Amino acid sequence: MLFLGEYTHSLDAKGRVILPAKFREPFEEGGYITKVLDGCLALYTPEEFEKVATEMQEKAKRGPTERAAVRSFAAGTEPVTPDRQGRITIPPNLRQFAQLERDVSVIGAFGRVEIWDAGRWDTANRGGERSLAASDSGLDDLM
Repeated sequence: MLFLGEYTHSLDAKGRVILPAKFREPFEEGGYITKVLDGCLALYTPEEFEKVATEMQEKAKRGPTERAAVRSFAAGTEPVTPDRQGRITIPPNLRQFAQLERDVSVIGAFGRVEIWDAGRWDTANRGGERSLAASDSGLDDLM
């Protein structure tokens, strides 16, 4: 499953966010939400999370910095299942990590769904767009 697109939603008072309709089906039986690089959250299908978890266990063998990051990743991972309205609850510790307060951007990132604070996503996205437009070094084989 490829997740593509960008959607803006709001967290409700219980810390829930609605998943875009086209993202919901792969998560009907649940998924995993966790901390990832750049200060956002990632929502993985069970199958994709299993692959990521295996990779993380291998990375933990590299050294103390990697072990610390892998521990934080594992400790910050929560299983989630959308409710009938397609909402998932984001635990308080993950909302704090990603600095989620109200407006969030839910974006497709190929094999996962990312959840960002809307302002932080806007900044990150503008930087990515500048890199694409300028054909920054190292990106020439991207497309």
